[in-house]
Amino acid sequence: QRLKDEIAEVTNEIENLGSTEERKNMQRNKQVAMGRKKFNMDPKKGIQFLIENDLLKNTCEDIAQFLYKGEGLNKTAIGDYLGERDEFNIQVLHAFVELHEFTDLNLVQALRQFLWSFRLPGEAQKIDRMMEAFAQRYCQCNP
Repeated sequence: QRLKDEIAEVTNEIENLGSTEERKNMQRNKQVAMGRKKFNMDPKKGIQFLIENDLLKNTCEDIAQFLYKGEGLNKTAIGDYLGERDEFNIQVLHAFVELHEFTDLNLVQALRQFLWSFRLPGEAQKIDRMMEAFAQRYCQCNP
């Protein structure tokens, strides 16, 4: 009888553990969805929200990976964030470009692939920074 009670108790604990994990995952998914919405409205605030809630690390590589996957993100917002002139955003832009593989693609194919991942902002200086980063990566992949 005691063995049955212990088995029932352990089984109960395992079931509760699973539901706790599910709740944590659901909570995390809700926060990520909220972070995406915030990003689409204001990219800097969205990234800040994701970092503050430990959903994203505060490294240019991690943020670039998040933008590269782009799940549920507005491509115009991605372009605006990458085009900013502050030093950290420029590092994120370079990390973002590093995620693209342009080896053995002609210039037009590579440019299409690059521009498919975001929308170019309207400001000439932002476009210039982005195209400069693209050119460096393209030449690196195709010496």
